Amino acid sequence: MACFLLLTLVPLGAVGVFSIRTAEDLIGELVKSQLRNVADDKAHLLERWLSERRADLLVIAGSSILASMDPDRIGPYLALVGRNYKVYKEIAVLSRDEKIVYGNTDMVFCEGVKEWMSGSPKDLYVSGIVLRPEDRESTFRMAAPVLDHDGMVEGTVCASVGTGTILNIVLSVSLGETGECYLVDKDGTFLAHKESRRILKENIAQSGSFKNIFAIESRQKTYLDYRGVEVLGTSRKVPGTQWYLVVEQDRNEAFESADLLRWYIGAAMVFSVFCAAFFSWAVARYFVFPIGKLSKAANKLAAGEFDKAAVHTKRKDEIGLLYKAFTDMAVQLGERQLFLEKEVDKKVSELREADIMLQQSRLAAARSERFSALGRLGAGVAHEIRTPLTSIKLFLESVECEIEISPEYEEDFRMAMRQIRRIESTINRFLDFAKPRELVFSSVDIRRVVEDVCSVVRPMASKQECSMAVHVPENLKTVRGDRKLLEETFINLLVNSLESMESGGRLEVTAAMDCREIDGEKISGLRVDVSDTGQGIPEESMPNIFDPFFTSKSSGTGLGLSLVHSAIQSHGGTIEVRCPEGGGTVFSIFLPSEKKKDFYEKCGKDTDY
Repeated sequence: MACFLLLTLVPLGAVGVFSIRTAEDLIGELVKSQLRNVADDKAHLLERWLSERRADLLVIAGSSILASMDPDRIGPYLALVGRNYKVYKEIAVLSRDEKIVYGNTDMVFCEGVKEWMSGSPKDLYVSGIVLRPEDRESTFRMAAPVLDHDGMVEGTVCASVGTGTILNIVLSVSLGETGECYLVDKDGTFLAHKESRRILKENIAQSGSFKNIFAIESRQKTYLDYRGVEVLGTSRKVPGTQWYLVVEQDRNEAFESADLLRWYIGAAMVFSVFCAAFFSWAVARYFVFPIGKLSKAANKLAAGEFDKAAVHTKRKDEIGLLYKAFTDMAVQLGERQLFLEKEVDKKVSELREADIMLQQSRLAAARSERFSALGRLGAGVAHEIRTPLTSIKLFLESVECEIEISPEYEEDFRMAMRQIRRIESTINRFLDFAKPRELVFSSVDIRRVVEDVCSVVRPMASKQECSMAVHVPENLKTVRGDRKLLEETFINLLVNSLESMESGGRLEVTAAMDCREIDGEKISGLRVDVSDTGQGIPEESMPNIFDPFFTSKSSGTGLGLSLVHSAIQSHGGTIEVRCPEGGGTVFSIFLPSEKKKDFYEKCGKDTDY
């Protein structure tokens, strides 16, 4: 098919391209010639009309009636001129000393006329075109000197010339539906156009039409006009003025026949492609298509799609035998692949279970090692620091009782005692974390625990100007647990939330009944939510917040949340943390109800706390 296309389409395409370019060149030259003829005719017509107006004004200015400067004679004469020559909208006469003899003062003393009169007016004055708002007609002003018998300037006659009639003739062109003719000044402003709204309000200074006025015509046939439409055009300057006549026609209309020829050639090429494709398909249908089908089946077999690799045919020749052998091979490979996949899946399942058990063992070993290290650390701290610290504390307490401390050192003494108690508290927290502690389970009313804890934390919240809200129903079930440990747990959690809010904020504690699935068993219990409006926890820190000694604060040991996590686990519960989109942090604690007594005893027995 490729060879057939090369033999047929390349010569046809070359002839088509040559024909289209030749047609476009010919059409372009014909259209440009027609546009130049129209522009010449319109420019000569406008030039002749302006020459007639100049001649009219010179005749009027040379009249003896105007030379007399008698208003009674000038008025009827100019009225007669206005009736006979419809193009003159207004005519005025000015004396030598610039006094109005007849006519409208505003018309006479326009800027252009005043500058012309300030010199020595000998020739005619022609102004630019303006738009009369009362009748929407373009006009321009002409002025000529009135001379006496000795050739001295006796006065000035000024006329407002209407261009409606002549411009209607000039702007009317027979260049198809898109051909148009318009008049612009040297700045590109519309002086006359078939759309009156454009006159003196729009210009073509940024378009190809304006550049084409002052540029020598090049080989480029088209350009973009003021509408952004591709056009062919030409321009002529109106002699004796600063006016330019532009004649244009849309490129689409001008080259309509060339575009039609291009369509015919394209259709012929498409038809040739269709014929070549049909001929190639007919040949490949019998010779190439079976081999291609077998090749696709081989690709599917290589990709592992054994159920789609089988091929069937009714042919009895060599291709039919090849189809049958290939199908048998695909069936055998599919059966073997299915057997191997089952074996691999079985081994993968076994390895996955072994990996899970190994990961759990590693985590348990790491946690045990960590707590063992903490135990050794706590023993070392107690041995190295606690004994001398206790001696210092007892000595200072005896000094406080036996010796009167002067007022200037009293505050320093109290500060020293506070620091000693702080060190002692830190040591005790280390020992509490590292040393196993026997839990005392009893029936605990969570509502009372939450109220007692909030009463302890509320002064700290008030100091930080944080508001607290507690929502705990009265009919909550009790849980079995170590009351003291639960109180310490909630205090650690609330203090952690307050520390995340520097100044101001809201701390809220909510409790409700809930049901969770733990170790495959559904257990009913209580859920306590502690939420704050603090800075929240970064996403990258979430996996480590319950690890010992992990903290993002500048001060602190990083044991608070680790103690909370261990305490909740020792009660057989769970703790979750999340950061809402609006900001802040929510800790959710789940504690099983006291009905599961055996479960509690098992949790308390197996815990590392």
